[in-house]
Amino acid sequence: RQWARIGGLLFPNLRSLPMPPAMYIRRATKIVATLGPVSSDLEVLTRMISTGVNVVRFNFSHGSAQDHLARAEVVREASRRAGREVAIMADLQGPKIRVGKFAQGKVQLQEGASFTLDAARSTLGDQGGVGLDYKELPRDVRAGDVLLLNDGLIVLRVQRVLGEAVHTEVVVGGELSDNKGINKQGGGLTAPALTAKDMKDIETAIQLGADYVAVSFPKNATDMEMARQLCTVAAAGTGHRPGLIAKMERAEAIPHLEDILRVSDGIMVARGDLAVEVGNAAVPALQKKMIRMARQMDKLVITATQMMESMITNALPTRAEVSDVANAVLDGTDAVMLSAETAVGKYPLETVREMAHICAAAEAAEDIGADGNFAPRHLTRIDQSIALGALFTAHHLGAKAIVAMTDSGSTALWMSRHRIHIPIYALTPKIATQRKMALYRNVSPLLMDTSAERDRALQQAENHLRERGIVQPGDVYAITCGEPMGQPGGTNMLQICRVA
Repeated sequence: RQWARIGGLLFPNLRSLPMPPAMYIRRATKIVATLGPVSSDLEVLTRMISTGVNVVRFNFSHGSAQDHLARAEVVREASRRAGREVAIMADLQGPKIRVGKFAQGKVQLQEGASFTLDAARSTLGDQGGVGLDYKELPRDVRAGDVLLLNDGLIVLRVQRVLGEAVHTEVVVGGELSDNKGINKQGGGLTAPALTAKDMKDIETAIQLGADYVAVSFPKNATDMEMARQLCTVAAAGTGHRPGLIAKMERAEAIPHLEDILRVSDGIMVARGDLAVEVGNAAVPALQKKMIRMARQMDKLVITATQMMESMITNALPTRAEVSDVANAVLDGTDAVMLSAETAVGKYPLETVREMAHICAAAEAAEDIGADGNFAPRHLTRIDQSIALGALFTAHHLGAKAIVAMTDSGSTALWMSRHRIHIPIYALTPKIATQRKMALYRNVSPLLMDTSAERDRALQQAENHLRERGIVQPGDVYAITCGEPMGQPGGTNMLQICRVA
């Protein structure tokens, strides 16, 4: 067996080995998979991408900058071997709102017991209390506040705050171990969204060519604007501009949802921390609201957290998980996300395959009647009008495909905001745009030089479709482009074609 060195790591050269037939299922909804110990292997990752992964998430809560840079090379190589470009999303850690460590690694808290969270404590924790990584907690809480630890499994009620010590009573007990997270019911913790580590990690994300940067715990639009500025500074001279995803996981961010969307490229419905702060029962309605508003504002949306949690240890999902994924698809999410399932789970490949099947089945059952007439929108731009016109015409003519020749990906993004059971193929000359469009719902991005003379470029586009078996003689398809060709932001032409 031959070997290849990628990103400083040694892998078998799979080019000399037979690969299994492609298992990719055509679907509109994209899959985000978190990279981890079980999925960092080149062969496993190649098969995951072949099966349906569209975006690979790097969790910056773990690993060094050098680890991430090396793994980025592995992702790009796996993508080449699978024959499908994927996007890389760098997910920033955000503030560490956590308890400290215990002498025995964990304690068992009993209901009614007293427990102290002490920001000044320098010794390891015990049955009576523990130190804090988050030193501002004593200034963020007062008597009567409810604190939720370990994803809400442990509930503490604040009795009093004395200096740096928060004295609490255990309302719901259980096992509490090192470095578990702290949430305040209803929100209100003042920790900044961007820490010094995040600022450094943004530089690493730019260096590895991340297509998206996900910002943890933003409270308002200002947090996202700061992240944008940091990305701009880090990318100075490179021309690289990653998309920004705001992770909606703080209660106080919900009233600012529209403002956050306005300054972001998309949002992540991060249901874990959000549920702890607002309560589990409030999350489903919030999920629907966030997905609906994101689509209305021409932004992306990812639905995340515990979607296929049981497949960390089981080869099949529960029926509740199947319904959860399907409902997110029916809500109109651009992507569904896997976390521990593909990072540390026993069945990463099977999980991706199951999720792909669920997405495809849910899409097949979608009712597009409400969106099929493309209700009038207030449009002021020619390129947006052309995009909407292409959807309307293709829908009513029963076209086999819609082709968007795009430099920035904007035309494809606008098209993807409407539900339509006609695949959208976005042809772009820029690989950065191709990768970014990997997250767009119902968009298949392809690389093609679009700077040729118009008639030649249109013929090349049709050849792309024919070679991939997308259209056959007699099929109708719609194509949008700009004249003169090759100029960004100039989509001004819609053509309906029949394959000869």
